[in-house]
Amino acid sequence: MGATILDIHRRMIRWPCGRWLFSKLVCIKAPYFASISPRIERLEPGCCEASLRHRRRVTNHIGSVHAIALCNLAELAGGLAIDASLPPSMRWIPKGMEVEYLKKATGTMRAVATPAAATVESATGYALPVGVAVNDASGETVFRARISMWISPKPSRP
Repeated sequence: MGATILDIHRRMIRWPCGRWLFSKLVCIKAPYFASISPRIERLEPGCCEASLRHRRRVTNHIGSVHAIALCNLAELAGGLAIDASLPPSMRWIPKGMEVEYLKKATGTMRAVATPAAATVESATGYALPVGVAVNDASGETVFRARISMWISPKPSRP
């Protein structure tokens, strides 16, 4: 059996530039996330913290971090929080997301994702909401998301 994302993270963060390298590795596995150049700050079962720097390519016409960049950051953090918590026999996929834009998002954004409950092994699929709060550098919440994750058994291989 291969190493889990959590095993890889724990190994890589001990290296010089390990967090940066791990973040790049995640973007190789899921290329669309590279559009926001995220940095995975912390990953453990039941929690992921990720950040993005405010720079031109994530800026909208009013000078704040674009709404979709915030959604991407939320989905990345939520997915990694679930992935780091899953039993080996289970898999996940996002099925929906509700978002709230609370304040103009400027500066570095930090997302903290936490599942509503622990992931468990199951013979059938189940919904598991993941809450994500995105804060600015002063710690104010500028964006909130609730991601509906579908957790299901991995198909058996012949």
